Amino acid sequence: MPTAAPRIPAITQKQVAAFLSPRPRDSHKGNFGTAAVIGGASGMVGAPLLAARAALKLGAGCVHVGMLAENALSVDILQPELMLHNAQTVLRLPKLDALAIGCGMGHNDIAQKVLQDALQLDTALVLDADALNILAIRPDLRTVLISRQNASVITPHPGEAARLLGCTTEEVQAARSEAVQELAKRFHSTVVLKGAHSLCVTRNGKIYVNKIGNPGMSSPGMGDVLTGMIAAFIAQGLDVDQALLLAVHLHGAAGDAMAKQKITIGMTATEVTESARWLINQWIIQSK
Repeated sequence: MPTAAPRIPAITQKQVAAFLSPRPRDSHKGNFGTAAVIGGASGMVGAPLLAARAALKLGAGCVHVGMLAENALSVDILQPELMLHNAQTVLRLPKLDALAIGCGMGHNDIAQKVLQDALQLDTALVLDADALNILAIRPDLRTVLISRQNASVITPHPGEAARLLGCTTEEVQAARSEAVQELAKRFHSTVVLKGAHSLCVTRNGKIYVNKIGNPGMSSPGMGDVLTGMIAAFIAQGLDVDQALLLAVHLHGAAGDAMAKQKITIGMTATEVTESARWLINQWIIQSK
């Protein structure tokens, strides 16, 4: 008789709230790290802005945005605290605690060169969206990712996971726990396989399931916001495993908080960012 598959532990608010602490009264922005987001090919500049706004509102001390689009914005009117540059300028920043790359980046030759340069940096990386699609078609860059000394986080949805693993989306969905563990093993990375009941695998191979979130979160930009949240928490000093578990659970909880207000159809990624900011402040107060 076959043995039952082991139960995957669920991420809990208590677990991730333990990673948080109140800020000292004499703190300044330099205490909370520098995060950057690179992406935004022509027609997709909103994606890195969503990620960067999330990084800012979830506590990163300084947030830079590197755009690939020509004639891109020089300032985010809705969030002028962000510092906007071209992608190569961001890659040359002297101090960077976390870099999120891939949001709306495209996969042309320029995007591939930017990713190649980013993989050489001595900083924690969060790889999402087109960064993953480029890795799927560039085995040489996969080799660079695997050999990196600093930590990496990859955040595929099932389609991106399938491309990375060389299988179909249906095969990933039929064996999600096996797929996410294979991604972590193959790419030497912390991984979240997104979707209903997102699965996370830490650097030491532990697997967790996030059982919160709701169908209202099936809208544009949600993954970009999650990517920015992960980068924010790494910039503030959490290790990549803690940052991923906290961001994934908080992201789902923020969506659920909106659903409790009877907002499901038409829920936006921007609103989830605002909800997550409110929630994390409540969690810190409750943990005192």
